[in-house]
Amino acid sequence: MNKQQLKKQIAITELKLKQLSQHSSTSEICEDLYNSLILEKAVLKKQLENLGKNKVVEKLKTLIPRKEKLICDYFN
Repeated sequence: MNKQQLKKQIAITELKLKQLSQHSSTSEICEDLYNSLILEKAVLKKQLENLGKNKVVEKLKTLIPRKEKLICDYFN
C-alpha cells in the first residue's frame, strides 16, 4: 500500500470507531469489534510510519554498534 491508501484506510477505521464508540458498552460483540478496530488502526499507523523510514539507514544503524549505553536501550 502507498501512503495515500494507508491514510484513507486510517480515516475509514476512525470513522468506524466513532460509530461504534456509542455502542461499545451495550454488547460484548460491539466491544470486541471496537477493540479489533483499534488494533487495526494501530497496525495501519505503524505501516504508514515504516513507509517514511529510510531502510538503508535503518540497516546501517543496526550494524554499527554504539559505544555508550543510552537509557532507551534498557527499555527495548
